[in-house]
Amino acid sequence: MSDLLELLLEGLPPEAVATDPDVTAAYRHDMAGFCAAGNPAVVVHPTTVEQVQHVMRTATRLRVPVVPQGARTGLSGAANAVDGCIVLAMGKMDRILDIDPVDRTATVEPGVVNAALSRAVAAHGLTYPPDPSSWESCTIGGNIGTGAGGLCCVKYGVTAEYVLGLDVVLADGRLLRTGRRTAKGVAGYDLTRLFVGAEGTLGVVVRAVLALRPAPAPQLALAAEFPSTRAAGDAVCAVMASSRTPSLMELMDRATVRAVNDMTRMGLPETTEALLLVAFDTPDPAADLEAVGELCLAAGATEVVPASDPAESQLLLEARRQALPALERLGTTLIDDVAVPRSQLAALLDGVAAIADRHELTIGICAHAGDGNTHPVVVFDAADPAATARAHQAFDAIMALGLELGGTITGEHGIGLLKKDWLARELGPVALELQQGVRAVFDPLGILNPGKVL
Repeated sequence: MSDLLELLLEGLPPEAVATDPDVTAAYRHDMAGFCAAGNPAVVVHPTTVEQVQHVMRTATRLRVPVVPQGARTGLSGAANAVDGCIVLAMGKMDRILDIDPVDRTATVEPGVVNAALSRAVAAHGLTYPPDPSSWESCTIGGNIGTGAGGLCCVKYGVTAEYVLGLDVVLADGRLLRTGRRTAKGVAGYDLTRLFVGAEGTLGVVVRAVLALRPAPAPQLALAAEFPSTRAAGDAVCAVMASSRTPSLMELMDRATVRAVNDMTRMGLPETTEALLLVAFDTPDPAADLEAVGELCLAAGATEVVPASDPAESQLLLEARRQALPALERLGTTLIDDVAVPRSQLAALLDGVAAIADRHELTIGICAHAGDGNTHPVVVFDAADPAATARAHQAFDAIMALGLELGGTITGEHGIGLLKKDWLARELGPVALELQQGVRAVFDPLGILNPGKVL
């Protein structure tokens, strides 16, 4: 420990290094429950690329593990500390370095908060589309590490589609620059995509060049009530099979709607089994909503209520953003993140309902329905060992169901610790061996976020 501190302080100011156990304890874990978390030896708050390089050179020299962290809003345990590690807290590298309206790019440090970037580029008539539910607190570095999605992915895509280039400090302290600032570029292997979703296991992102888009028109949304989750799933398929592309299509089941009402007093309809929110930012959103409303009614909706203006639409969307916090108030939660082909969405929703009944649990579902990415939230009493065991069984059953339906065990939250044991089942032995080989090339000593993902 003394050698580690001495070497770190050779290239870091004292205020950047924290060893007080009361301080370091706050950096032990992210927001995922039931994932092991160790005690870091030290927490470092770098403010420059050179400081990050110094930390990694020191870690390599002493063979000390390093766990990069953003805002710790992740839900897979990917940012959890391991005993004796250096936590590399990147939150103070939070500068927006450049916004280029001509090239439609933003160059940022990893600690920039997603919402802060969105507001900054909006002043130039631009938008950064990826918008996770935690966008007011999550950071761009964390979004890149997990390959984050968001509510608008159905039309605008996920983080990986907006990362043009990266500066990355490797395990040995070397600085790697990947990608480009140009609209096109196919020189060499696509190392940029390799780092997106790598959860800090291949290197530490210290700068990102992000693609921007022209700001869309304000959204208009509708809420459609359904007597069953299957009917809602059928409506989603009908909308996506049409010629219209919504800017957002989100689903909340009855348990989730009730939880949101209890927390926010928004007055959402609690008699419905599923509430579908659909929005458009097209030149004529009212016409698109009318057409989608007819599709929802044909699929079995009992009521379709379009918002009267953008402000009312934003209120509906805020209800969806509050879904996870609302469910967390009901008890301890295990938050799943299973994505399936859109055509299998109804089958997954019905399957999750059956799993809930079989295990005698409440499982609330909120979903990015437009891209098949569901978040079944298993709610249980952690003080009851039997309930805890049933919750874990239900969690595994949901992941197994997702794979059976041709889906994936994670659409946007990542693997971390929570789903590490399931990754091999999805990838298969050949892909798993190759991914382990890639990791060994970038981190031969195994010091970067050890124990995560693979």
